[in-house]
Amino acid sequence: MQPRSLSTRLLVSLSILLILFFGVTILALDLVFQDVSRRAVQDRLEVQVLALLSASEEDDGGLRPDGLAEPRFSNPGSGLYGEIVDADGVPTWRSKSLMGTGIEFPRVRTGERRFGELQRADGSSVLSLSVGIEWQFRNGVLRPFVYSVAESLDPYYAQLSRLRGRLFGWFGVLMVLLLGSFAYTLRRLLSPLRRVEQEIEAIEAGDLTELGGGYPRELLGITTNLNALLRSERERLARYRNTLGNLAHSFKTPLAVMRNLLTTQQVRELSVAKQLDEQVGRMDDIVKYQLRRAAASGGTGLGTAPTDVREALEGLRGALLKVYVERGLTCELTVAEGCTFTGDREDLTEIAGNLLDNAFKWARTKVRITADRIVSPAARRDGLRLVIEDDGPGIPLASRSRVLERGARLDERVAGQGIGLSVVRELVELNGGSIDIDKSALGGARIELKIAPV
Repeated sequence: MQPRSLSTRLLVSLSILLILFFGVTILALDLVFQDVSRRAVQDRLEVQVLALLSASEEDDGGLRPDGLAEPRFSNPGSGLYGEIVDADGVPTWRSKSLMGTGIEFPRVRTGERRFGELQRADGSSVLSLSVGIEWQFRNGVLRPFVYSVAESLDPYYAQLSRLRGRLFGWFGVLMVLLLGSFAYTLRRLLSPLRRVEQEIEAIEAGDLTELGGGYPRELLGITTNLNALLRSERERLARYRNTLGNLAHSFKTPLAVMRNLLTTQQVRELSVAKQLDEQVGRMDDIVKYQLRRAAASGGTGLGTAPTDVREALEGLRGALLKVYVERGLTCELTVAEGCTFTGDREDLTEIAGNLLDNAFKWARTKVRITADRIVSPAARRDGLRLVIEDDGPGIPLASRSRVLERGARLDERVAGQGIGLSVVRELVELNGGSIDIDKSALGGARIELKIAPV
């Protein structure tokens, strides 16, 4: 799984914070609106109770409002309900709108007020207000009555739903605008980091040798130190290769003189001539081995362009076909499209050259080369899989690990110093790869190496 970018993490974190903040804000506003709305309904019910009281007239020992200004009391299903009951709980007046609703108002004592929520027969809710009073009739008699009014909550819920929809819409648009503004600002602020990434990729591709200038003060230390590290690495590698090359070349002349001396008549007659010749030969092998190492850098080749595998292998195949032209060998080459080697070209030449040279030495009639890409979604560059096969005698199972050691040779009659495969193994490991020896379908050896994607 590819890791998320810093911008994505910041935007996701900000989105979560905004959702939490706006959620709490919407909840607070919703609670405030509910409280204000219920208080408004309570105030309206207070007004309706006062209206009933002012319009009440004595009627056969009870009370009945006369000439109500509110027509909804007379319309069934209007959402406004009223009732007047005496001390025995017997209604002296019920509004026509109360018919069929199933609303049961609470009984309260004189001077008591009760505001709350009731249920209609259909399960919907109403808010009610019941007030206990004491009425003095014309004959001076005081009798208790309970005035009750109720209002349907359907308009309240509809209004609450509209408000919630608007709140979510407004805060949603506001959050999108804030995230868009933050994303734009973040893009501007992180542009130097993207530039660093692009220039590092260019350095890996070999298009640049170091990072450019003009970076903000916060990144100046990083870019300056990285450039110093790149220059130091290049200089260190150059010194390493030059030192090995100079050391090996400085030994070549004395060794050549010693070999010439060993061919003279006086020296050949000495009893230790054979031992001297063997030791000089070993020294000559070591010099050749170090020269080969000095010619190859190893590693990922930072600052060098990827090597075209087809071009490199075709050049090696053509050269070896000319060297072994008398044997009439054929060499089949199959390279996948876009196959490249991430590293120094000299490394690939040394690796493939040694393997192909061994294959041509041992093959009877045919050599086959196959190169494929190793693709990884998490890697920026593909890896390489190289397989070289021949139809020769092959490599016995017991000897497959030994042939990769320096100086190991399966047949002393075949020319060579026995250091080629050790160089191949070392370079493959330096480039983060592995090498495997098996039996080929052609009948001979099959050597497969894999360079992992980076």
